[in-house]
Amino acid sequence: MLPAEVIRRQRSGQALSADEIRAFVRGLVDGSWSDAQVGAMAMAVLWRGLDTAGTVTLTEAMTHSGAVLDWSAEGFAGPVLDKHSTGGVGDKVSLVLAPLLAACGAVVPMISGRGLGHTGGTLDKLEALPGYTVDVPRQRLATVLHAAGCAIVGASAAVAPADRRLYAIRDVTATVESLPLIVASILSKKRAAGLQALVMDVKCGNGAFCPTAAEAMPLAQALVDVAGGAGLPTVALVTDMDAVLGRSAGNALEVAEAMVLLRGERRDDPALSRLRDLCLALAAEALVLGGLVPDVGAAQALAAARLAEGHAAERFAFMVAGLGGPADVWQEAGLPVAPVRCPVPAARDGVIGRHDTRALGLAVVALGGGRQRPGDAVDPRVGLADVRAPGEAVRAGEPLAWVHAADARSAEAAMTAVAAAMPVQDAAPPASALVQAVLGR
Repeated sequence: MLPAEVIRRQRSGQALSADEIRAFVRGLVDGSWSDAQVGAMAMAVLWRGLDTAGTVTLTEAMTHSGAVLDWSAEGFAGPVLDKHSTGGVGDKVSLVLAPLLAACGAVVPMISGRGLGHTGGTLDKLEALPGYTVDVPRQRLATVLHAAGCAIVGASAAVAPADRRLYAIRDVTATVESLPLIVASILSKKRAAGLQALVMDVKCGNGAFCPTAAEAMPLAQALVDVAGGAGLPTVALVTDMDAVLGRSAGNALEVAEAMVLLRGERRDDPALSRLRDLCLALAAEALVLGGLVPDVGAAQALAAARLAEGHAAERFAFMVAGLGGPADVWQEAGLPVAPVRCPVPAARDGVIGRHDTRALGLAVVALGGGRQRPGDAVDPRVGLADVRAPGEAVRAGEPLAWVHAADARSAEAAMTAVAAAMPVQDAAPPASALVQAVLGR
């Protein structure tokens, strides 16, 4: 099957056969499809879509493009659970949720991704910790899971290799938003990880790939339907991404903020409380799916207690040490610090309006915190810190946020972008509900 013919048929809106879809996936793995052809195919799928059957076929082919893990013989006491987010700005939930679920009795082999478009990537964040290794053999992964109960790693050459290549090409070809490619990417990695249940965080808002809840709902439903059809029980939460989640965006800065949350600090900070609430909501759904707790209310209470008691922090430390990071991350994390740090002053008195969250994410990418081409190095030091939340009062000259940059020139450009993306106005914008829908419960 010639790649150009498969691309032409998809571009023309013709339904691809299962064999054609499988040929595309084989080409991803064996290199017989060039980067240009993969990019063209991704654009054709974005433009014309795939029906449910085609998306299921693509997901299954990508799942079985490498090893499919089976944890049944490993002697784990708890259910194998995981969570995935469709991506946002400042979304460091996985760094908190994986150890939190482990502290509640689950086993969490979390196969994560890198930054995609304007959104940050969990692997890029964790690699800000000196020595942290995201590409590990299966036996080491099992060892870390036994010690910590969780391990956040990448899709290695052995697990979902088709997604690894397609993910990188989508990142730089403006094809991130394709619903079938999002579904196949997420579920192929998760099914290959040998999960028993999954909770999805489908973002909506101006910092998400789905700008509105109405646009996010079909994606959430597709994830629930395709996962359920493949035998993976899944609940999807549609959640707000109309502002930076928490106070920071940028790899090392987000790790530091996740550690603040795990330590139970700054409980009176409303932006961190919102982040904490999301972690607890997702944890509760996963714990119920896994049969560890009978109902969502009890599950949320258990998760809140494990977080407050420091058990999740312990699991995080075990995971980091087991995957090559600092031996005691709480004593010395060794996170890198940007050499240039500049406040972005408010032009006048008022309140923070609605963030242009996508623009803030792109500002982090421009600073070097994300990729503009495949293979670009990511600077873990850069990003935005102490970002004021919508509705917060500010006086003229006070910082809207702090830019962390590698040099003065990039800092100046980022300051201009941040000022434009964080308007100061007379009245607070309408508040958005954190969780806007729950599907699959």
